Amino acid sequence: MGTDTAAVTDIRPFTVEVPGADLDDLRERLGRTRRPRELPGQGWDRGAPLPFLRGLAEYWRTGFDWRRRERELNALPQFTADIGGQTVHFAHVRSPEPDATPLLLNHGWPNSLVEFLPLIGHLTDPRAHGADPARAFHVVVPSAPGFGFSAAPSATGWSVARTAGLWARLMRALGYERYGVQGGDLGAYVAPAVAEADPDRVTGVYITAGIGFPTEADVPGMTPDELAHYERMRQWSTGGLDHHALLRRGPQTFDYGWADSPVALLGWMAHKFQEFHVSQGVFTDVIDRDLFLANVSLYWFTRTAGTSSWPMYDTEDSPWPAGQRHVPTGVYSGPPGIRRLAELRNDVVHWPEHNPGRHHFVTMESPGPYAADLRAFFAEVG
Repeated sequence: MGTDTAAVTDIRPFTVEVPGADLDDLRERLGRTRRPRELPGQGWDRGAPLPFLRGLAEYWRTGFDWRRRERELNALPQFTADIGGQTVHFAHVRSPEPDATPLLLNHGWPNSLVEFLPLIGHLTDPRAHGADPARAFHVVVPSAPGFGFSAAPSATGWSVARTAGLWARLMRALGYERYGVQGGDLGAYVAPAVAEADPDRVTGVYITAGIGFPTEADVPGMTPDELAHYERMRQWSTGGLDHHALLRRGPQTFDYGWADSPVALLGWMAHKFQEFHVSQGVFTDVIDRDLFLANVSLYWFTRTAGTSSWPMYDTEDSPWPAGQRHVPTGVYSGPPGIRRLAELRNDVVHWPEHNPGRHHFVTMESPGPYAADLRAFFAEVG
């Protein structure tokens, strides 16, 4: 298939520098929040519980240190570039190991570059983490269009395939003739699309989880165990807040609240991170509170809660990721997908069943085990 020939131009260093006035404004808005009445129900039955969100908002106002997270972001070499008229932001962290494997990381929704802050060091400098330095990676982490510091699509019709085409051209511009691709959540759609856009240069696609999900079309050929699994999946997918439906129909309406009220944004993000929590308790039990707030803050300062909604509002339905057959595929954790179904559309060579993980955004929770399994997959595919 090959990549688009449009040039990558104007690559320039980028530094995160949130003005002090924006920090003061955030704290002032948090301090005068007009809170709603609490609705009847238990726990998260009606959404983010008032006591939980009140405490989290107060910590965001008085305890969270954005400048510390800003320094952590700026410790990564960051850049912006123009690719076919689209301005994109990315981090490019080269390993101290000269023969490291190039790797493209694709974040999810509603997440950002922050998703990979705990992981990058494990990948670029495995020696420092007690792992084999021969399995190091040069890491490229772009911000998807409309997310963080990447420009938003200026018109409707943006797609995962267009995003994948940008990343294929970016990797070529950075001088990488062969590279691996990773992705989870939104990245589980983008990563296979990069392989479709650039099959001659991608060595393998590694997905956190997200292929082999059963659908109605698969029902006639399912075994009893698979049918039971399908029913559990249906209950899970219909029991939460359907952000696909909401953002397909009204992202501009909701964005008035997200852009104007930090607590509205915080409540939305907390609700989704809680739904993406797959064990008992609260998501902040497994994901560092400051890391979560760094992601929320990035959305707040860049006003990208609405612009990052294009994966929903530019689609008419919400199919599960199908994957691709151009290059080998591996996953960090097979369930809740079914391997037999995944293999109908993918060359699956790596499908562990019991890797640790209690949250959808597992790189924020278990970066060490995740890095180890990712290294194992790319050791298999070369």
